[in-house]
Amino acid sequence: MELRIFTEPQQGATYDTLLSVAKATEDLGFGAFFRSDHYLHMGSVDGLPGPTDAWITLAGLARETKRIRLGTLMTAATFRLPGVLAIQVAQVDQMSGGRVELGIGAGWFEEEHTAYGIPFPKEKFARLEEQLAIITGLWATEVGRTFDYEGTHYQLSKSPALPKPAQAKVPVLIGGSGAQRTPRLAARYADEFNMPFGSIEESERQFGRVRAAAEQAGRKADELVYSNALVACVGKNDAEVARRAAAIGREVEELKTNGLAGTPDEVVDKMGRYAEIGSRRLYLQILDLDDLDHLELISTAVQSQLG
Repeated sequence: MELRIFTEPQQGATYDTLLSVAKATEDLGFGAFFRSDHYLHMGSVDGLPGPTDAWITLAGLARETKRIRLGTLMTAATFRLPGVLAIQVAQVDQMSGGRVELGIGAGWFEEEHTAYGIPFPKEKFARLEEQLAIITGLWATEVGRTFDYEGTHYQLSKSPALPKPAQAKVPVLIGGSGAQRTPRLAARYADEFNMPFGSIEESERQFGRVRAAAEQAGRKADELVYSNALVACVGKNDAEVARRAAAIGREVEELKTNGLAGTPDEVVDKMGRYAEIGSRRLYLQILDLDDLDHLELISTAVQSQLG
């Protein structure tokens, strides 16, 4: 089981804060630093000092880290044109020496689109499917050849399909709980399927759907990595768990039900149950980005117990 750190900077974080978390992620032996792609805070927080852009953040971190993977859960397809996104991701991959992964979704938070003048189309899923075809098609086109695409939402003609990523293939992550279209899309384009904030039972059902869709599409189901994103709230004892839960405005019992919360042994036990259903990576949603002791505890007392 690989542990990755997942942040939500729209809730309030500067680039310097994100850099501190990314460096701690690397120093403490975690596999990757991922961030959300949102421009508006959610819930009762004020979101100060304001949003940061996911790919600009990752470009900076690409030059200031050396080992960890870097990526998004999930880039909103509504935020960027597919050709532009293909260029951005390829460039950041070059800047990182080939450590980037692209998590991409249809986009869902209408209020952030309204707040920043971003179109919020009705047919979001169809646009996502075309974006995936274009982005992967551009990267796969041989140097010296051109790429054309004629879709309902996007058209490309004689694209030089440059630049290329440093990696031979940038891993693509697709996630969600949709019962039909999401598994089909994952089966066609994904290297990893991520189940966000789902219970063990929900995750097992969705992994099964994706595995079936992969087989139907002519792929081996085990070609995909299966992962979960879950909020983390770990403490050396009950008092420390309660303190960390209060700091993020959550109740301990709710976190234990819906996330990875409790003492290190409790959390390791629950991680083991996710591993039993085929989850191979856990993205730990860290909501208090100033609490680096939290990351150190997870590294020394949780990650150290995992095979």
